Amino acid sequence: MDAQLIAELALMGAAGGFLAGLLGIGGGMIMVPFMTMILESKGFSPEHVVKMAVATSLATICFTSLSSVRAHHKHGAVMWPVARTLAPGILLGSLLGAQIAAALPTRILSIVFALFVAYSATQLLVDRKPKASRTLPGPGGMLGVGGLVGLLSSVVGAGGAFISVPFMTWCNIKIHQAVATSSALGFPIALAGTLGYIWAGRSLTDMPPGAFGYLYLPGLVVIASLSMITAPLGARTAHRMDIRPLKRIFGLVLYLLAAYFLIR
Repeated sequence: MDAQLIAELALMGAAGGFLAGLLGIGGGMIMVPFMTMILESKGFSPEHVVKMAVATSLATICFTSLSSVRAHHKHGAVMWPVARTLAPGILLGSLLGAQIAAALPTRILSIVFALFVAYSATQLLVDRKPKASRTLPGPGGMLGVGGLVGLLSSVVGAGGAFISVPFMTWCNIKIHQAVATSSALGFPIALAGTLGYIWAGRSLTDMPPGAFGYLYLPGLVVIASLSMITAPLGARTAHRMDIRPLKRIFGLVLYLLAAYFLIR
């Protein structure tokens, strides 16, 4: 990789990691659109660039989620029983989601990602209050929710917080606990999804040097190195401030990113 590409990926990794820890959104919403722009500017195949960005974003979350959840765990905010109940469905959904995304034409995948970003932006802007009597569903319901979270997260390269955080707060779990628990779910989502993308792209022959299936290993090394440093900084910051105003601002930025994917 040339120095400019390294610098661009490093800056993106630092920003994505910090926002993932601060807002509990998962770095995919930042990494996928910007990595797509960066790789396209370097002449990477338009046919594969979005899927490479998604796969590499998921692989990065394997590292950032561990770094972020450690910081949240120190504050006692992670609800481990909830994470363990959702994990089986998440693993199955993530593996399936990678195969679905790999089979989609790049144009369709770009539209799906744009809709996902717009939905996530709306979730950040709309502060709905759950009913006081609402609680988490039983084991069957948690398996289904976990499967949906894993499938959609794997398709768009996100850590699952765009569904799991609203779901948990809807069930009357405090926002900081929801964000912390979502960070713990990021690892199984990312691991299963990454393996799925590697398998789906195993037979491709027109990939750039350093690609492993759809995973772009050089990009992973650069992005993960920076995001692992900034993710816990974001998590610690989240426990010291009211992040709701920041979520509204970031929601507006996400609408612009969604528009970019639709226009392109």
